[in-house]
Amino acid sequence: MAIIYDQETRVFHLQSKNTSYAFQILKQGYPAHIYWGKKVRGLQLNRLLQIKERASFSPNPDQNQLDLSLDALPQEYPSYGATDFRSPAYQVKLPNGSTILELTYHSHEIYNGKKKLEGLPAVYVESDSEAQTLELTLKDDLTGLTAVLSYTVFEDHDAITRSVKFINSGEMTLDLQRALSMSVDFVHDRFEMLQLSGAWARERYVHKRKLEPGMQSVESRRGSSSHMQNPFLALLSVGATEDHGDVYGVNLVYSGSFIAGVEVDQYHSSRLFIGINPFDFNWKLEAGAQFQTPEAVMVFSPDGLGGMSRIYHELYRTRLVRGEFRDKTRPILVNNWEATYFNFNADKIEAIATAGKELGIEMFVLDDGWFGKRNADTTSLGDWFVDRNKLPNGLEDLVARVKRLDMQFGLWFEPEMISPESELYKAHPDWCLHVEGRRRSQGRNQLILDFSRQDVRDYIVKTVSDILSSAPITYVKWDMNRNMTEIGSALLPADRQRETAHRYMLGLYEVLETITTSFPHILFESCSGGGGRFDPGMLYYMPQTWTSDNTDAVSRLKIQYGTSIVYPISTMGAHVSAIPNHQVGRKASLETRGNVALSGNFGYELDLTVFTEEEKEAVKKQVELYKEVRHLVQFGDFYRLLSPFEGNETAWMFVSKDKSEAFVVYVSVLQEANQKLDRLRLKGLDPNFDYVLDGEEGAFGGDELMHAGIQAPLFHGDYSSKVFRFRAVK
Repeated sequence: MAIIYDQETRVFHLQSKNTSYAFQILKQGYPAHIYWGKKVRGLQLNRLLQIKERASFSPNPDQNQLDLSLDALPQEYPSYGATDFRSPAYQVKLPNGSTILELTYHSHEIYNGKKKLEGLPAVYVESDSEAQTLELTLKDDLTGLTAVLSYTVFEDHDAITRSVKFINSGEMTLDLQRALSMSVDFVHDRFEMLQLSGAWARERYVHKRKLEPGMQSVESRRGSSSHMQNPFLALLSVGATEDHGDVYGVNLVYSGSFIAGVEVDQYHSSRLFIGINPFDFNWKLEAGAQFQTPEAVMVFSPDGLGGMSRIYHELYRTRLVRGEFRDKTRPILVNNWEATYFNFNADKIEAIATAGKELGIEMFVLDDGWFGKRNADTTSLGDWFVDRNKLPNGLEDLVARVKRLDMQFGLWFEPEMISPESELYKAHPDWCLHVEGRRRSQGRNQLILDFSRQDVRDYIVKTVSDILSSAPITYVKWDMNRNMTEIGSALLPADRQRETAHRYMLGLYEVLETITTSFPHILFESCSGGGGRFDPGMLYYMPQTWTSDNTDAVSRLKIQYGTSIVYPISTMGAHVSAIPNHQVGRKASLETRGNVALSGNFGYELDLTVFTEEEKEAVKKQVELYKEVRHLVQFGDFYRLLSPFEGNETAWMFVSKDKSEAFVVYVSVLQEANQKLDRLRLKGLDPNFDYVLDGEEGAFGGDELMHAGIQAPLFHGDYSSKVFRFRAVK
């Protein structure tokens, strides 16, 4: 790990264990990008930067250097309107109505460690020796606006984080209209772009396309990172695969509206960028004020998509997720939602918990319907007090019943929402996001509380904390089932209304920081209609996310596979649910439902009291198996073997850090007569180790398993699966 500055060439060279990133300060003060890729010594990196005179339609910012045009220069943090016609990283409106601004080099500082981002989640270090940071200060002389570009390089992770702090050091009030977290220019366009897109119940599907001239981007304008898109993009070199080829990934540590994209220009260079979505965004920056962008996490791997994924997994698992559950195995739980929906009482809940205890399950989670007058999704959000009609002896009694079974107890909340039919709304109708005189559109019969308001945040912190303090609750599922419309705040003046969505996110992060810090022994799981807010910003506060409301095992193959492109398996909630499946109506076997759900934070979401004896025995074995392998699933290295987006079979595996154990999951969706005979090649093992397979005699060489493979299983019947456990021979 090193950040080297060559005073003679004015080149900054950032080096991680296996990655180099370099840029140069030109004499005019423009930071020009040189290289990002496999680690090099960097003896002559400055010679890579070509500055060549272009046609007259690429104007020149410096009449003394006619071969320089910003329209063709690879840049680090570009502007618009001063000879660069490409998409800018920032845009600022001045009091005179113009948006012309040029940030150029002013100074820099290199130091060990990494500072926290004020009010925002970010990757962290536990000691200054883990990372080095470059703060590059750019300044616009006319307005006095400065931008501090932060680059952090990690000792043990091949990742670079970038963010920007804008400081109004001048006297005039400015309007910040675009403030991306990073931008980087490649000198060619020989890439494929990979994105994770979908919808509710089919989140984070893998989509890949060849770059073309012009703009290609993904974005959310929904006030959340969304089911539809994810704040992530990857560029893959032509021909790159799961295991080979150069891959560049960018991921935004933010949970609100974002934009990520690539622009290919007339010279076939590619500009990759990510940040807060500038659509409907404006931030009033008064004299002396500051604005901090979210953090972008940049990863390069020469070892294909799988190599990039494992870098993200390890970094996020160890230096994004926080708290005591970061390094603890997660409990096996049963959730009552699909078993009872709103129709339950204390006796029914105790019966499900009792059945779970008999099967080896460790936690019961009470889902929606325990508060206010919540017998349907039309009422009571915001009324965070126990419904005594359902639970006449209160939540304390129910928790005590579950605890007597030697099980932990968890609880569902949706604190960011308010029902128009609620006591809270009748008392405070102005507490929701709204625009005076406009319709208050409802989604799922609810509105959104205005978390930009301190009084709203204080109310939520108090009411949620009171419930969590009332009983020994050890798990919280924090749901959010509505995207933003009519975005406005009753307390913000007219010239700050377009700050509302971002102020909401800052307010949410403040609430999450307060509550999760106050209750460090509670495991928090984020949810937004399942995976509608599966992003690094939420993982900073809550170490796991409900991956999707779609619990169908076959659907989950694509959902979990796509999610694994960026996010660690330890962050994914995965449950066995009833059949026919409530989302798609499919009837998969209990074995396959279990085998797919084993690849995550395992649990059940059905009525355990109606199981047959045969089903009970099967579940006992699933629970026992997960207890034996969850250290691999949650903390091992993950390898994708067969993609559900490319064929009928899906396979992935988990390998312990010391290569002594492996757990493999194989699923075949549809069967055909007279099946082909195939082999499954494993990954990540030690080629010099010998491994035994549970249930079979003899040993396999690690090299044999990876290069020759094992016989792929044959099945009779659709939606079939098998798991394999390998252990090194001591």
